Amino acid sequence: MLTDIEIAQKANIRPIEEIAKKLGINDDELEFYGKYKAKLNDALFERLKNKKDGKLILVTAINPTPAGEGKTTTTIGLGQAMAKIGKNAIIALREPSLGPVFGVKGGAAGGGYSQVLPMEDINLHFTGDMQAITNANNLLCALLDNHLQQGSRLNIDPRRILIRRCLDMNDRALRNIVVGLGGKANGVPREDGFIITVASEVMAILCLATDLADLKERLGRILIAYSYDEKPIYAKDINANGAMTVLLKEAFKPNLIQTLEGTPAIMHGGPFANIAHGCNSVKATKLALKLADYCITEAGFGSDLGAEKFFNIKCRFANLKPSAVVVVATVRALKYNGGVAKDDLKAENLDALKKGIANLDAHVQNMQKFTVPVVVAINKFATDSDKELNYIKQYCSDLGVDFALSEVFEKGGAGGVELAEAVCAAAEKASGFKVLYDGNLPIKEKIEIVAKQIYGADGVVYTDAANKSIEAIKAINADKMPICIAKTQYSFSDNPKLLGAPSGFNITVKDVKVSNGAGFIVVFTGDIMTMPGLPRLPAAEKIDIGEDGTVSGLF
Repeated sequence: MLTDIEIAQKANIRPIEEIAKKLGINDDELEFYGKYKAKLNDALFERLKNKKDGKLILVTAINPTPAGEGKTTTTIGLGQAMAKIGKNAIIALREPSLGPVFGVKGGAAGGGYSQVLPMEDINLHFTGDMQAITNANNLLCALLDNHLQQGSRLNIDPRRILIRRCLDMNDRALRNIVVGLGGKANGVPREDGFIITVASEVMAILCLATDLADLKERLGRILIAYSYDEKPIYAKDINANGAMTVLLKEAFKPNLIQTLEGTPAIMHGGPFANIAHGCNSVKATKLALKLADYCITEAGFGSDLGAEKFFNIKCRFANLKPSAVVVVATVRALKYNGGVAKDDLKAENLDALKKGIANLDAHVQNMQKFTVPVVVAINKFATDSDKELNYIKQYCSDLGVDFALSEVFEKGGAGGVELAEAVCAAAEKASGFKVLYDGNLPIKEKIEIVAKQIYGADGVVYTDAANKSIEAIKAINADKMPICIAKTQYSFSDNPKLLGAPSGFNITVKDVKVSNGAGFIVVFTGDIMTMPGLPRLPAAEKIDIGEDGTVSGLF
């Protein structure tokens, strides 16, 4: 059996201008990055601005196992399947981060016969977007430290600096550091640290901005520190946002790529959903809606994280109205949620499946609260038994929710025809999409709505630090924003060990931070960290390159 990278390396990849022609994109609207990837320039946006939008389909999932359950693969396979049934469809994805690629799970461009290409480029440096975001963030940090070094005309308190440097790699040793050591010439000593690039506010801003002017204005609004006299200090106060925008001007353009079957895909932006808002860029999604009749996009991790933020943050800001939502479920994830250990998931276990399926039930009910038609995609793995698959089908039928079996990993688009037909039918139903809460509500009320209605919590507990942060946000009138809750992806709760559909728990809020430029409030719960570490056996140890330049180990 071929590995993902072997399948990708044997693929018949088309020149990117051929893929562009399928969408009616002219060569002068492309900025080429080699033969197989290109950025889409502003001339294309301008030409299509008055065209009617297609239908927006969101792909989300139940709570995953640590191995991942194929949500991106399903998204890509669904796009390929749409083409198989004669639909004009485009896929809109996030860009992979190098942290997971070399850390916990290898590549992130789909799998099997539902991948996007060029797979190696996408999983590595791609078109340089992640590096540009990293550089823009770190320029802001460098300018801030230089401001302190040069006398701090704004009277900034070094103990109340709110931004951190970032890196597109998992590195726990950089979570907390001290900078400015080595004498007077080397800066003002202070505590600092790194977050992973995908958790940075600069990443969120790039993914939510509508144009360059909006990007620059949002970057200027980043709250970076407080002065000794309690005055908030923003990026624009140290004249950072202009130069940051210059670093991001190319990265702000969406990237055009293709699937194994030549289906067009746009890939742009990459915030994680467990520590950020988990969606690709507004600019990419809006362009995709102009280019095709169906735009199929995804949101990170389970629906309690990515989909909730997609609806309450991205759709709110961009005035998007989804036509349908697909909830990806797998036999093995449901058995995991039923208490089966990761190493035992291949064995048939109907008792665990019956226990864990409450997780699927909760995700479906949550998505229905946004009044968007729901389809369950049962993502089939080779180890699934017919009894297990039939149990999920019968459960969905009894639940009254549309469902379809998906075999896109093994069969590509042909394995997703049933799913594509179900999604198209759902997209024709009435969608009365609505957000879950009013952004003008008090911060704690917004948090409790999500905690109770989406997570199923009894209530919310706030630490002293969280209460103090909330008061500080209210003091600068930044509390009338949607919330972005940072939480473990493995559970509805903030405890990764509480699987299934837990009840009788509280969510503990440890801290709250305003991402003023992005326009949302980040709520930190449980033990979630914004700089992940590498696992005991990092994926990097299996990634290699031969004398002929052939890469192996990406998957």
